Amino acid sequence: MTRLINRRPGRSGRLVAGAVPILLLCLTYGVASALRHADNPADKVLPTFGAMAAALWTSATQVDPVSGQITLIADTLASLMRLGSGLAIATGTALVLGLALGVLPVVRAVLSPVITVIAVIPPIAVLPILFIALGLGEAAKIALIAVGIAPYMTRDLAAHVAALPREQIIKAETLGANSWLVAIRVALPQMLPRLIETLRLSMGPAWVFLIAAEAIASDVGLGYRIFLVRRYLAMDIILPYVAWISLLAIAADALLNLISRRAFPWAKGGGR
Repeated sequence: MTRLINRRPGRSGRLVAGAVPILLLCLTYGVASALRHADNPADKVLPTFGAMAAALWTSATQVDPVSGQITLIADTLASLMRLGSGLAIATGTALVLGLALGVLPVVRAVLSPVITVIAVIPPIAVLPILFIALGLGEAAKIALIAVGIAPYMTRDLAAHVAALPREQIIKAETLGANSWLVAIRVALPQMLPRLIETLRLSMGPAWVFLIAAEAIASDVGLGYRIFLVRRYLAMDIILPYVAWISLLAIAADALLNLISRRAFPWAKGGGR
């Protein structure tokens, strides 16, 4: 008799198993929404799927008379630009610092305490400071994302590099490699798969910081739109926007997963 711990579903089995909870959740919502609207047709708390589809279609096709842009497209592009910029800055910073801290004990001794202190500070708490220092424009929103995830990524990458077998470094030094070559030829190739995995894990917090920044000071963006319409109890807009954000996050994670599997098929656990 096969133990449950040893049972591994195939690809089709995983798809079915993953789809069932989502379908049950949608069914439960549909029933609850229908019951509420049967008692109160003007109910706004649980809009029907038809009402949400109509609101989303309006946002995705009609031009806003105030901004002159299609609302959903403008909000999506603005949020993705901020998110991409913040992730790029955080990834570049974590790559350089993680490599230096992992390879060079002197750098680790000097910078590790500072990065640890920054990492434990709630990023939302420094948002007012960023707005005061950088203004209410794009720089503060991008900086919040970078500040929010860069310390975690740096610490994770540094720990990964520092845990590499010491024999690899000794062999490289025996062959005449200096510190620079050890970092570039030994540590960096083994660090890149971990970088992608760390970036995947940081996507969720990055979205949180983005939405928070847009909710406080912005005139366009997915987070801005959600907090703008909440005053009107427009759940028919809020819920589709939340679902759209989820789809964007899933697509980004799938893209990073594909890059990891294609670029580093040799990495243990890479692309999972």
